[in-house]
Amino acid sequence: MTGRKIKIMDAINRIKHHFDESIATKQKARDKLASSISLAAQALVQALLNGNKILSCGNGGSASDSQHFSSELINRFERERPSLPAIALTTDTSTLTSIANDYHYNDVFAKQIRALGSEGDVLLAISTSGNSASVLSAIEAAHDRNLLIIALTGQEGGKVPSLLYPADIEIRVPAEKTSRIQETHLLIIHCLCDLIDQSLFGEM
Repeated sequence: MTGRKIKIMDAINRIKHHFDESIATKQKARDKLASSISLAAQALVQALLNGNKILSCGNGGSASDSQHFSSELINRFERERPSLPAIALTTDTSTLTSIANDYHYNDVFAKQIRALGSEGDVLLAISTSGNSASVLSAIEAAHDRNLLIIALTGQEGGKVPSLLYPADIEIRVPAEKTSRIQETHLLIIHCLCDLIDQSLFGEM
């Protein structure tokens, strides 16, 4: 297979465009979402103080984000501190594939929540479109188990907002492109990790 060589200046201009677009999205999100991110962090801190845990889920890049968040809590973010209880529902391939095979892929997170979720836990549900069927089912299962939902979405929020209860928190990135939404979701996750550490363990 032969391909055209990338013209250096064309490549540089495309790269700069991606950076500029990402920066603009984050600046817009900063002004619009700071309050809801703060509320979400407070909810996560309270759950941890109450002895509860945080579950997380998503598909594709959002699955990576859910694992990233969980690993930052269990291991560490930017300081040495005790491990915090978190479970990414995207990591157990035997569980995921058995549920998908025996029932339906839409159930891969919901069945885990019904087994592992307890009242007072929090579900971090991540979907760039807000329409991922497995995430929607996870939200419904989490409500059945009396979990609080923190939803990371984008675009117009999709179907997620219609499923949320008044106490739940949606953090909707004001962007249409999946890549820009995902980049901002990761920044939001880092903000949550920082606020959790600051609230529980004080300033560094």
